[in-house]
Amino acid sequence: MRSVTYSMNVSLDGYIVGPDGEFAWTEPDPEVFRWWIDEIRDVGVHLLGRRLYETMLYWETADRDASLDDSELEWAALWNPLPKVVFSTTLSEVRGHARLASGGPAEEIERLRAEPGEGDIAIGGATLAAEAAASGLIDEYRAMVYPVLVGGGIPFFPRSERRVDLELVETRTFGSGVVYLRHRVARQVH
Repeated sequence: MRSVTYSMNVSLDGYIVGPDGEFAWTEPDPEVFRWWIDEIRDVGVHLLGRRLYETMLYWETADRDASLDDSELEWAALWNPLPKVVFSTTLSEVRGHARLASGGPAEEIERLRAEPGEGDIAIGGATLAAEAAASGLIDEYRAMVYPVLVGGGIPFFPRSERRVDLELVETRTFGSGVVYLRHRVARQVH
């Protein structure tokens, strides 16, 4: 069965954006950006909330930007053809290899897992991930932790008052001080 992964950049105090909506502190250095390029290769479909979808729209036409370096062009070449499912109550259409979700995250994930396909089902966006987590659908949490405290904003983890036991699968420390933490949800076998 295809794994559902939730990967995002996060501040050390647990936020994907600060209280002012700012996330410039997450701009990756070349080493971290290379990691994201390698990570996206294992994704079969990406589920996005509206805000992340709108942020990532830049990449739909970025390959026309003459100032892009080779790694940015490589990212665009991997990101653009990747199937995307956008969850939004305000958008009426989406561009590129994206489609608007017809149901909630649980229905979409069940449908995607039932279809033939390879690669992870990646979730981007804290609100969307919180909905999937509430249904117990996230298999792995992958946090790229930046050495910054932003003091508030949108939290990486849902505040659901529900315990979820995790197993540390992988860590990596980058030269910039960014730390990657990959945890698998510890499922109870009955």
